[in-house]
Amino acid sequence: MKAKLYNIKGDAIGDMELKDEIFARPWNPDLVHQALITQTANRRKPWAHTKGRSEVRGGGRKPWKQKHTGRSRQGSSRSPIWRGGGITHGPLNERNYERKINKKMLRAAIHSVLSKKLLEGELRVVDSLELKEPKTKILFNEIKKVIPALLIANTGNKNIFRASRNIPKVKSLNGASINVEDLLKYKNVLLDKKAVAEIK
Repeated sequence: MKAKLYNIKGDAIGDMELKDEIFARPWNPDLVHQALITQTANRRKPWAHTKGRSEVRGGGRKPWKQKHTGRSRQGSSRSPIWRGGGITHGPLNERNYERKINKKMLRAAIHSVLSKKLLEGELRVVDSLELKEPKTKILFNEIKKVIPALLIANTGNKNIFRASRNIPKVKSLNGASINVEDLLKYKNVLLDKKAVAEIK
């Protein structure tokens, strides 16, 4: 398929041939949702933790003798039914939230988002995202009309990664590191034509 080629200022300067299997895929919201949930779940770190009766300090001594007190039998003052005792079935920081998704499914989800962005005019293929020097001001003046934006550059373009760090609502990635979450998070996507070959 053919797509328009732009310069960094947003002016159309020609056409470029793109692969149909990447940029002409049908929209698949269920698969995209599954890929997004998998990515966010794998980043999640459990922090809530409650102590059970074996972890709570104290309670080693029997509160009172077994018989002849008129009270119920108790073996520890850290039983879950006691105030200050352990917690039963509370959250633990050992919980694993990880999910798995097949590589082909993940690629298909990324291709589906790229195709939808291109169809709706939110993805532009740019002739070059290279900067002569890693200056934030220079980059900001070039892309301020399309912020919020995701910049997808080729791996060797170090200056664009450095220049975009301090610009709010702007993120830069190389073609091999694109993911569903970032593609959905940023409204506009600027794709360097040299990075197209890195998208698998």
